[in-house]
Amino acid sequence: MKPLNLSPADLAIAEAAFASVAEEMGESLTRSAFSPNIKERRDHSCGVFSSDGSLIAQAAHIPVHLGAMPMTVRTILDMGPFEQGDIIALNDPYKGGNHLPDITTVAPIFYTERLLGFTATRAHHADIGGMAPGSMPVATELYQEGLIIPPIRLVEAGKISQAAWSIILRNSRSPGEREGDLRAQLAATALGIERVQSLIDRFSPEGVETRFNAMLLHGERVIREVISEIPDGLYEAEDYLEISEGGKIYLSLEVKNDSLYFDFEGTDSESQSTSLNAVAQVTESACYYAVRALAPLDAPTNEGCYRPVHIRLPKKSLVNASDPRAVSAGNVEVSQRITDVALKALAQALPERIPAASSGTMNNITIGGYDSRRKRSYAYYETLAGGAGGGPRQAGRSGVHTHMTNTLNTPVEAIPLAYPFSIERYELRTGSGGAGKHPGGEGLVREYLFYEPATVTIISERRKLQPWGLAGGRDGASGVNRLIRANQKEYELAARDTVQVHAGDRIIIETPGGGGFGGLEID
Repeated sequence: MKPLNLSPADLAIAEAAFASVAEEMGESLTRSAFSPNIKERRDHSCGVFSSDGSLIAQAAHIPVHLGAMPMTVRTILDMGPFEQGDIIALNDPYKGGNHLPDITTVAPIFYTERLLGFTATRAHHADIGGMAPGSMPVATELYQEGLIIPPIRLVEAGKISQAAWSIILRNSRSPGEREGDLRAQLAATALGIERVQSLIDRFSPEGVETRFNAMLLHGERVIREVISEIPDGLYEAEDYLEISEGGKIYLSLEVKNDSLYFDFEGTDSESQSTSLNAVAQVTESACYYAVRALAPLDAPTNEGCYRPVHIRLPKKSLVNASDPRAVSAGNVEVSQRITDVALKALAQALPERIPAASSGTMNNITIGGYDSRRKRSYAYYETLAGGAGGGPRQAGRSGVHTHMTNTLNTPVEAIPLAYPFSIERYELRTGSGGAGKHPGGEGLVREYLFYEPATVTIISERRKLQPWGLAGGRDGASGVNRLIRANQKEYELAARDTVQVHAGDRIIIETPGGGGFGGLEID
């Protein structure tokens, strides 16, 4: 290892420079993608990695993506030696992915013939096949959820593998959109390589490796300082998923000097009847996020931050699923509940810093069918915001994406321009936030009106169990999913449900509010 003789100014410049590469990759991906989920909602993440797969820098994208991506890069290391222009693609959650809609691209960064690192993108594709449009079905095994892509060379020495390309597009209900989104990922990946190579020209190969090492050590040092401020002790917490065969997630969190130990022993076994299962890297992402959220805003975010965090996951459990369990909801819903459990445990140690539970669900909706006006099949995906939990210092924000998602909404104006349905109502859900000295934020109401038949799948949580309050604050309201037929007959839908809708039908989703913080007595 090269001597780490960087000045604080040089270190700050390096951290900003490599973070800006990831940010520019994200902007490129946003601007060139085809699907609203990527170009409007920004459901994607980008990062720069060292040659051993360590996360060096990331953009402020999706927490559940970024904490898992180092495992993704390490998974593909055995595919070397690599060539200039190679790009590896994968989505297999049991080989480095999160869930099947998230396709990852990873490309080596060379300087002359020396491998110095990788760039990577991960983007949620609105359809990758499977038993329901949108590839987020009410599934019981992985094979039902869509096309499984193990690590493959999608691009070999700068040339797209037409066989692999054709297989991916043929398995999607919206191949044109998939092609546009994939090309946007390839372009962002290549842009990242170009920008890092420019920094290598500036700093030299040895200088870049020195900076990588220094940045990782800085991240570790910052998080160790954060952990050292938490009182030593053992803190236990549990929360539940809404599944019939047992949905307990249990955490024993030990704080010891400047290290944290997450132990999920006691969590229920993996679900065989739902897709509410998280693979190990998703659980790790949630734990890393909870710890990183305690750090100052200007703290670095790289894999050095994870070094003081140790995680024990029981096998074949809700937090460490085994192949071929369905996991599409694990990425979006179980990750939120793991975050809730981690924060509930930390609240015992840091009652003056940790807020009440936020909505605790991403409120996923997928819609697909045939658009007779545009003469094409389509698939649409989005997640809906909810209320943030009230905290020790302030009320929770209303109508925001929280914790493991960091996406935007799809503008109501954009939807009927591309799909045969529209948003008829979009407003805050008054009274859904938990009462308290600092009340929880309000959830949302979003109403869809369909012009043509379609298949709609909703994957949600917190429909029975409410987001918890803290320090005497009240729980937030649980969510509600409703179907109103064109003849005005109304039905309440399950938390996870697939329905066939027809012209004139409406789906109304009311998302949970956040828990309140503190009693209502006046100081």
